[in-house]
Amino acid sequence: MDSSAAQRRLRAISGHVRPTGDLDHSSQLGTNATASEFVSGQGYSVVLPEKLQTGKWNVYRSARSPLKLVTRFPDHPDIGTLHDNFEYAVETFRDYKYLGTRVRVDGTVGEYKWMTYGEVGTSRSAIGSGLIYHGIPKGATVGLYFINRPEWIIVDHACSAYSYISVPLYDTLGPDAVQYIVNHASVQVIFCVPQTLSILLSFLSQIACVRLIVVVGGIDENMPSVPSTTGVEIIMYSKLHNQGHSNLQPFCPPQPEDVATICYTSGTTGTPKGAVLAHENLIANVAGSSLSINFYPSDIYISYLPLAHIYERANQISMAHFGVAVGFYQGDNLKLMDDIAALRPTIFASVPRLYNRIYAGIINAVKTSGGLKERLFNAAYNAKTQAIAHGKYPSPMWDRLVFNKIKEKLGGRVRILTSGASPLSQDVMDFLRICFGGLIIEGYGMTEAACVISAMDEGDRLTGHVGSPNPACEIKLVDVPEMSYTSDDQPYPRGEICVRGPIVFRGYYKDDVQTKEVIDEAGWLHTGDIGLWLPGGRLKIIDRKKNIFKLAQGEYIAPEKIENVYAKCGFISQCFVYGDSLNSCLVAIVSVEPDVLKTWAASEGIKYEDLRQLCTDPRARAAVLAEMNAAGKQAELRGFEFAKAVTLTLEPFTLDNGLLTPTFKIKRPQAKAYFAKAIEDMYAKLSISDPSPNKQS
Repeated sequence: MDSSAAQRRLRAISGHVRPTGDLDHSSQLGTNATASEFVSGQGYSVVLPEKLQTGKWNVYRSARSPLKLVTRFPDHPDIGTLHDNFEYAVETFRDYKYLGTRVRVDGTVGEYKWMTYGEVGTSRSAIGSGLIYHGIPKGATVGLYFINRPEWIIVDHACSAYSYISVPLYDTLGPDAVQYIVNHASVQVIFCVPQTLSILLSFLSQIACVRLIVVVGGIDENMPSVPSTTGVEIIMYSKLHNQGHSNLQPFCPPQPEDVATICYTSGTTGTPKGAVLAHENLIANVAGSSLSINFYPSDIYISYLPLAHIYERANQISMAHFGVAVGFYQGDNLKLMDDIAALRPTIFASVPRLYNRIYAGIINAVKTSGGLKERLFNAAYNAKTQAIAHGKYPSPMWDRLVFNKIKEKLGGRVRILTSGASPLSQDVMDFLRICFGGLIIEGYGMTEAACVISAMDEGDRLTGHVGSPNPACEIKLVDVPEMSYTSDDQPYPRGEICVRGPIVFRGYYKDDVQTKEVIDEAGWLHTGDIGLWLPGGRLKIIDRKKNIFKLAQGEYIAPEKIENVYAKCGFISQCFVYGDSLNSCLVAIVSVEPDVLKTWAASEGIKYEDLRQLCTDPRARAAVLAEMNAAGKQAELRGFEFAKAVTLTLEPFTLDNGLLTPTFKIKRPQAKAYFAKAIEDMYAKLSISDPSPNKQS
């Protein structure tokens, strides 16, 4: 080797190692920690250089798999597609319970009735063969337009076995969005229920790509007939099943790189975007995230989160892999607690909105019980908190006296609770750990990453973060100078969370422009979320790049962070915080908890005709604002982050009134328009009480 080549090689190597300060003078190079040494030093993550020549160590990977990103289940490397995954499940758990429902054919509700893995496998083959019988070609898109029930899972398995592409149609997106998605994805078959069939029929002439509509759970005599000129056939699910069962076809399995599904993200604004996910994306994500958690065939999972959302979709892939029994709710959120009592699940996945309500409900019940019960709860809570903080096992006495009654709210057997979709406040997380015990895991993810990007590790006692990277991806933080976030920030690096690896989606369907906006040339997916790295290699979400606005004085506001603080208030069911660059302060719309408001009014001796009148009472507004201020002080919000005025409403923010996305995030532009008059009135009153609220302070 000539001297110049040797010098180039030396420079290349020295460019990605860091000198130790105590160099061996016989060497030109300093030693650097190996990946295994980083595990002990960092805890849950290891740090790698993004590019060897830059020398910047800013790429984090899971300590569980630091040198190679997970692409498949380590124990089952032959599982490369969703079809492989379910075939493994049928073979391994054939006679185990799989899909369960309470609702009988006549609409009455009883105990859970179950299909086994083997029975679901047989139905999957019948449905897939039925689609072939109707001439639906390989690679066709198949729409699913109904809420969680066994047929959803069976159709999805059929799509995987016969190389069809499933396209979930949100039951709550509304007719316009459904029509757009059907046409955009050229959907040829739609599985629906009688309620959604009537919606489809209202714009049947506008969805020319559809050839077959399959109605789940309807009665044959009630099936509408459509003119033959439409080219659409409407049949019952049971008929399709029988046709396929009588004409069984061999599987037409996909390849790992083939598209499994197009998941349209509703988002908070604009037209839905179709995230294209391959089989290998979904298998890698579930394989990576399951390294840190153990499921068993003895487990029971309740399915009520929208199956059209990636969070529930990934959960279902994982449940099948481990032979877990999946019980479905009745389809009514108001009856969910009754379904939980009947099913008594061991695994419970939810979103912060529901956990916040459980937290507020228990806290309120403890406060109103007063006396001995309140003192006993506080003593138990404090004792258990101290024990956990010191790494000790709490006395089982406290569970017997206090917490077992609380555990019964979720059936009494839950051993794993997971939270996703939006940040869970640290207080609520700590509360869940104390009251429910078991494993409480908060994760962070998105559709474009096939679900989990990071999750808390078992045994990690620190809360207020979303854990370490999924072993199937790597994460880095990219500087956002306009928001003063940089990877060099002290004491913790901060920036936009970017993800790379086998979990990253193929792009948005038929939309190269928006795809290039989120995936850069080096393959990094830019999430739009702002994070920081805590000690131990834990990721914390602190802001949102998109959902921010400036106040008149130039301060940046992240409303979701503030709403999560206020969500812990007993009065508050939901909260929408608003501000803009024309005003120097924030205002809030609060959907109240009626029972808490009634209890407060009774304690204050306030008379009222109805709750709507009570919501307009200045004393009620003052009481709610006082509680919000107390929560803000406890969370150490900055002065300009406090809401200065509040409007109370009995109306919840829902999917039906267009104020929530299917993942229960507030649609901010829609909420602004919906409450425009209330927002205008609050700012008007503030300007009267303070003549210069809109001037810079």
